[in-house]
Formats: sequence, C-alpha cells, structure tokens
Amino acid sequence: MILTLGLVGALQTILIGVFAGYYLSESLYDEIGQRALMVAKTVAATPAVISGIQNRDVPELNHLAARLAKTNEALFIVIGDQKAIRLAHPDPTRLGHSMADDDGDYGRQALVHGEAYVARALGSLGESMRGKAPVIIPGTGEIIGIVSVGYSLAQVEATIARYNFVLYGVIGVMLMITILLAIVIAGRFKRAIFGLEPEEIARLFRERDATLQSVREGIIAINREGLITTVNRTALDTLGLKPETPLAGQPVLSVLPESDLLSVLESGIPDFDREVWLRGRQMIVNRLPVRDGSDIIGVVASFRLRDEVDQVSRQLTRIQQYADALRSQTHEYSNKLHTIAGLIQIGATDEALALIGSEVSDHQALLHLLLDAVPDPVLAGCLLGKYNRAREMGLHLDIDPGSQMADIPEQLPRDQLVSVLGNLIDNALEATRLHTGEGGRVQLSMTDLGQELIFEVEDQGPGIPQAAQQKIFEKGVSSKEGDEHGIGLHLVRLFLNRWGGSVIVESLSTGGSRFTLYLPKTPEARKTS
Repeated sequence: MILTLGLVGALQTILIGVFAGYYLSESLYDEIGQRALMVAKTVAATPAVISGIQNRDVPELNHLAARLAKTNEALFIVIGDQKAIRLAHPDPTRLGHSMADDDGDYGRQALVHGEAYVARALGSLGESMRGKAPVIIPGTGEIIGIVSVGYSLAQVEATIARYNFVLYGVIGVMLMITILLAIVIAGRFKRAIFGLEPEEIARLFRERDATLQSVREGIIAINREGLITTVNRTALDTLGLKPETPLAGQPVLSVLPESDLLSVLESGIPDFDREVWLRGRQMIVNRLPVRDGSDIIGVVASFRLRDEVDQVSRQLTRIQQYADALRSQTHEYSNKLHTIAGLIQIGATDEALALIGSEVSDHQALLHLLLDAVPDPVLAGCLLGKYNRAREMGLHLDIDPGSQMADIPEQLPRDQLVSVLGNLIDNALEATRLHTGEGGRVQLSMTDLGQELIFEVEDQGPGIPQAAQQKIFEKGVSSKEGDEHGIGLHLVRLFLNRWGGSVIVESLSTGGSRFTLYLPKTPEARKTS
C-alpha cells in the first residue's frame, strides 16, 4: 500500500510539476513577446521616429533607440527603413545592412501587410523574443519603415529557472507529504484489519463462507440499519426461499415481517432458545447482538426448525412407549394364553372362546370406528396408540361412537395436529391415573361439522382451579413435579396462536376437567409474542 500510494502520488506530482513548468515557461515567453510587441508599436508611433526615418537622421534615430531600449529594459531596439535597411542598431557596424542578416526575416508581414507580430530568433545579439511593428505615416497610412524590439531569452530562462526551483521544491515537499500520508494510512488500515495482508483476508473470507454454508442451522446477520448482510444456504432452505433469492442489502422486515431482530438491535439483550413462527414454520431462534466496543453494530440470528427437535424427541418417546407397551402386553397376553390353554385342557371350551372374544371385541370395535370416522391414517394411528397406552396404564380411553373427523384441511400439519391432541390425551390419562387409579376413564369426542374442527377431552382428574386455567399454558407451568414438565400445553398454545385456533378449559361438576379444542378449517395466522 505504501509503494502503491507513494508511486501514485509521485506520478501525479511529477505530471502536475511538468505541466506547471511547461505552462509557466510558455506563459513567460508569451508575456515577453507581448511586451516586446507593445514597445515596438509604441516606438513605431513616436513622431521623432517617424520624422527621423523620413529625414534619414541616423544619429538621432540611434540616440533615440538607445534611450528607449534602456527605458524599457530591452536588449535592443532596431529601426529600419522601407527596405528593412538598418538606420538604428546597438552595433554601429551593422548600420546600413539588411535586418534579415540577423534572423532571415525581411519583415514582409510588417512592411508589406502592415501587421505587427512576435517572432523568436537567434540574432547577432543572441537569442531573443522580438516584437516587430510597421512605422506608418499618420493620415496617409504609408509604411515608411519597421521597428524591432528584442528581449533576451537568457533573462527569460533565468526567470524560469528561478520559478522552477521554487516549483520543484514544492513538488518535493508534496511528494514527501504523500509518502508520509501513505505510511499513516497504511498503518491505520493494517491495524483495522488486524495486521492481515490482502491474501490472508481473502483466505479468511473463503473460510468464513465455507463455515457458514456448512452449519446446519440457518444464520442471518443484519447491520445497524436493519439491512441483511449475511445469510447462508441453510437459512434459505429453512425459510422456504429459493437458493437464488437475493437477500443481501434487503431490510430484514421485508423478508421476515415476524422477526424480532430489530428489538434486539435496540435493546442489546441476547435472546436464546426462543420459540417463534417464521414464514409459517415453528422454529427455535437464538439472537445475539454484535458490538464494537459499547456500540451495537448489528445482530446475528441462528435458527432451526422446531419440528426437527420435536421429531427426535417424539421418536425416542415412541420407541420407549412401544417397548413398555410390548413388555406389558407380552406379560398380559402370556398370562391369558396360559389361562386359555388351561381352560382347553380341562374341557371348558366355551369359557375359553368367551375369553378370546372379550379380548378382540374392544380392538375390533375401535378399529371399525377409526376406519369409518377418521380416514386420516396419521390421526387414526395416534388415537390407536393412545388407546393402547391407556390400557397399559389400567385406564380406558373411550372414543365417542358419534365422532367424525374426515374433513381435515390439507394445509393443516398432521404432525403438529397429533402432537397437540396427543399432549391433551396424555395429560388427561396422567391426571386420571393419579386421581382415580386403575379403571379410570378418559372421554374423547370429535366433530368436523361446520367451519371448525372440534376435539373434546374429558378426564377424571382433580380438576383445574379457575385461576390456574390460563396459567397452565405458560412455559414451565405444571401441576406435576420435576423440571421436564410444563412444555406440552405451552406447545399447544403456540400452535393454536399460529393457526388461529383456541382452547377452552372447564372444570366438570362431576370432577375432572374438559379441554375443548377449536381449529378453523381456514387458518388465520397471527404472530406469537
């Protein structure tokens, strides 16, 4: 940088100096020429010069020329007649000779055309800048002679040399200042980039870009004006945007109207593991302000789909539930098979058939109900799983035979629907088991009539006080002991807020609680707080 700035500054300074020197020289030459021309015109118009040429008074003309040359600081003043023969000259030996002996100029422009002009020539008195003017008789306009006034170019060159010395001195000082500024600028720039060279910066940029693209979380960064500065491919995929979507330089609110990045930019308070909805998707978001000293210069957000976390958790939970259910069912059916075998051995075949029929009748009835009323396989599978879960707990899950749930809108996420309904049923089963014990019953009814999907879940638990019926949907609030509770109903509220649904909690007069879930068939998306 120092070399580059120094060379550029030197080149500019030298070019400016050369131009200034050339312009100064030409200006001085032109000024001297114009001065010589003005003196020549003045001398040519002097009456004494006109009468001296008419009378060919050589002594008088020489005396007059010498006096005028001294007065005007000219190198010489030469006066010639109509044929350019010298009548006055500083060197007496040149008198009577043609003025063309000096420079080959016969003065035709002045003597023939009557025009004054400037010429540069090397004569008997050295190189000079000359102004020549015709001597004209007033009134008649007759040209009777010519006056040549010369100024030595040696004087001009001395003046130019003096000016150039000052000019080149200024150029040298400017060059030194340029080099010093280059050193200062390069030093400050290097400190700003942590002492890195351009090649190192380029390599770090490529590494940073590769790192961003390799992260499996979406990353978006904004500057202090709220404009997007950085975004990786995972962010585009997670938000459902096309890979070629140009986001850099766009206001973050034009891309993500639901974003709270600007609030973090204003407050400077980090925000971790916040559950939000972005572009119709539930996500876990972390937001961190970027600081330069005490100033907040931007915000970086990382986010991932909540479904990915929930999916892993649900899969682990289901595997554990399936293992527990298989273990208990294996134990239960083993005992019943031994009983059936004993009845057959003692010849009590009717009792054996009755026991077999009682085991399959409940499952068959539930399967027929689900096939007729719930054609969606995901929802039907969830209900069948909860039915088996209830039996494992020694409880009964009764599904209203009049239930109907066939008109589920296509855009309603099935995994989120079964997650919400499953949370309500699990809570009801747990509350019933703890309060009633084995033999307790949980009631479920469903209907898709009208413009809403309605689910009712009744339990035989202790009930929920009126003051706590809304607090139970807050994150971490639960009537159960332990740190792992208070999440299920919070997720229910988040889903309902996004979908535009609602839930009503009631305490039954007979004991227990009823949760009524309303889901509009046409969603009304709202931003969660």
